Amino acid sequence: MAPSFDHLRDEDLDEDDFDVDEVDISDIREKYEVQLEQGYDAFVVVDGLPEVNEEQKPKLVKFLLKKLNTVGKTREDLIFMPMGEDGKSLRFAFVEYSSAAEAAAACRQLDLVPLDKKHTLRVNKLTDVDRYGREGRIDDEYTPPKIEEFQEKEHLRSFMADPSGRGRDQFVMFRGESVGVFWNNEKDTPENIVDRQHWTETFVQWSPLGTYLTSVHAQGVQLWGGPSWTRQRRFAHPFVNLVAFSPNEKYIVTWSNRPISIPEEGHPALSVEDDGKNYVIWDIETSKPLRSFAQLDTPAAAEGEAPKKAPKFPWPAFKWSADDKYVARLNPGQSISVYELPRMNLLDKTAIKIEGVVDFDWAPATVQRDGVKTYEQLFCFWTPEIGSNPARVGLMSIPSKQVVRSLNLFSVSDAKLHWQSEGAYLCVKVDRHSKSKKSQATTLEIFRVKEKGVPVEVVDTIKDTVINFAWEPKGDRFVIITTTEPVGATAVPPKTSVAFFCPEKAKGNAIGNFKHLRTLEKKNSNAIYWSPKGRFVVVATVANTQSSDLDFYDLDFEGEKPESDKDLTANLQLMNTADHYGVTDVEWDPSGRFVATWASAWKHSMENGYHLYDFKGEQLREEAIEKFKQFQWRPRPATLLSKEEQKAIRRNLREYSRIFEQEDAERISSADVAVVEARRRLLEEWFAWREAIMQEVAEEREIYGLPADPAAELIKAKTPELATDQEEQVIEEIMEEVLEETEEIVQ
Repeated sequence: MAPSFDHLRDEDLDEDDFDVDEVDISDIREKYEVQLEQGYDAFVVVDGLPEVNEEQKPKLVKFLLKKLNTVGKTREDLIFMPMGEDGKSLRFAFVEYSSAAEAAAACRQLDLVPLDKKHTLRVNKLTDVDRYGREGRIDDEYTPPKIEEFQEKEHLRSFMADPSGRGRDQFVMFRGESVGVFWNNEKDTPENIVDRQHWTETFVQWSPLGTYLTSVHAQGVQLWGGPSWTRQRRFAHPFVNLVAFSPNEKYIVTWSNRPISIPEEGHPALSVEDDGKNYVIWDIETSKPLRSFAQLDTPAAAEGEAPKKAPKFPWPAFKWSADDKYVARLNPGQSISVYELPRMNLLDKTAIKIEGVVDFDWAPATVQRDGVKTYEQLFCFWTPEIGSNPARVGLMSIPSKQVVRSLNLFSVSDAKLHWQSEGAYLCVKVDRHSKSKKSQATTLEIFRVKEKGVPVEVVDTIKDTVINFAWEPKGDRFVIITTTEPVGATAVPPKTSVAFFCPEKAKGNAIGNFKHLRTLEKKNSNAIYWSPKGRFVVVATVANTQSSDLDFYDLDFEGEKPESDKDLTANLQLMNTADHYGVTDVEWDPSGRFVATWASAWKHSMENGYHLYDFKGEQLREEAIEKFKQFQWRPRPATLLSKEEQKAIRRNLREYSRIFEQEDAERISSADVAVVEARRRLLEEWFAWREAIMQEVAEEREIYGLPADPAAELIKAKTPELATDQEEQVIEEIMEEVLEETEEIVQ
């Protein structure tokens, strides 16, 4: 710890006790003298304090101490507040922390924080004050700042206004070394908006609301947007590998498997404190780093235990709350650290200790629970069986850290957490083993989050192992894929079954219990893709060399409903099946009208390219592209229409459909008319050219004294009897025609 200010002030030395000039203390000074680069790093200067006298000073120090201790450790005797000649404070103070890291945290988290209604703190490092405020570095004469002329920025969501008026969606394609953004034209060739070579070095990624396109480079991450696709933001994280946005695009986290190394000459965005870190959380609006983190070490095995295998790399390592106010990180087996944004301070200055915690996940929306007036964010977590203690699933509200609901589970091999898109339901997929641990089955523990007391419904009719689960977006139905064979790497992928579940009908607005709707046996399916609008779902077989099936289902089919499903809230119908050989990825467009499937060169080199289908499964377009890597639809922000306005549109959907159908017919007919007009224009151009040539030839014949019609003159010369003054002759011809002929033999 660096020395306190009491040891640094010359006034504290009593010159009457000894003569400094007579005592040689050079050896002591050399040994104990504080170096600026080392000793002052733990000091900060706090400005913006209220003006007080000597009597009020202790009260202010105690009040200030509460703020200062939220980010580190300091004491009253480590706060020095200079006083002026008039007996009043100079409105700033020097503060010593226990370490340089705490001083850096104070500058990052306390700067611009209100002390009271009238005063706002400004916190800077003491070394920075000396570095930038040294004599000669600040001009004594005031120079007014140069105010740059206002330049209107491009609208970052201009893509919502399709110039064609058809409400088309955009998508990005990464093929070869080229990245292009296109308008979707259904069956026609996509309309290119921008296409650039070497736009990214690894991959591209849209932000959650579609505002930015992310490109990743060895120097860092760049965000692009606007009609001219200019660079909007830059985050200098060397050798970055992955990025993740917060739901509302306020923050972004970057990760590199190489720890950050700050060169001696410095870094444009990061500081020495970030050296050796792997994660950086940035503020997108300012492009400034908020905090950096190192990679977590794998917990060491206890004595006598076998060394633990390295766990799968968790991504995203930092998970965001639905309102972008919190970001949390899992410390496996120990705790969950929740940080407040944008200050990035640990909530209540301590991590939430949960022994054995394996995984957690935030609710994707701010949930209004029955009987609870305060709106808090929720996250769920689960812990395995430890000794005689059962496995546990918990639902915790933040920032109160109150456990809203917990559930004990037994014979648990593994668990997966699945939130419904609006946070109304949480499904915990629990894989349970038998007593002998030779067989395994799955149960679904469904938390009804919005209902009073958060009741839990158990679906235990599943006798097999569930390998995939997916909720209907904004709905209450789900699809699972099960298998009876062991899950793992096998020469031939096991046969699977696809099961559909939905609630039974209930009175009023209540949601009934979940019931089994239908199971389709002996399938090869392994992936589920719901339309973002619900109702339609694609059950596919991806990354499988033997099969590449695509099944398109409608859960609200308008046809006749089977008698067995009368009490259920779904009517299942297979609309179409398709096959895309080598398919590796499937994605719906944000409107729920189209589905894109593609075979990525990142996973194999066979028949790379993409297919485009409509929601009914009809193939609209197929394009094979060499070295095709990536296809991504551009997301859309949430609608601005109220629920009442959306309901009114649904009620009048048939009227809107007529308008859209008429526009589509006009568009198609206009395309046909355009073709006819083009052909007519070419024909007229040919007639005009022919007429010009004939006129030119006639003029040349007149000049040379040649007849205007040489063919007529030649015929006239050879047949003089056909002269114009000869009388017209009438020639009659008699023709006989046998109408019927019979032959009779007389004996």
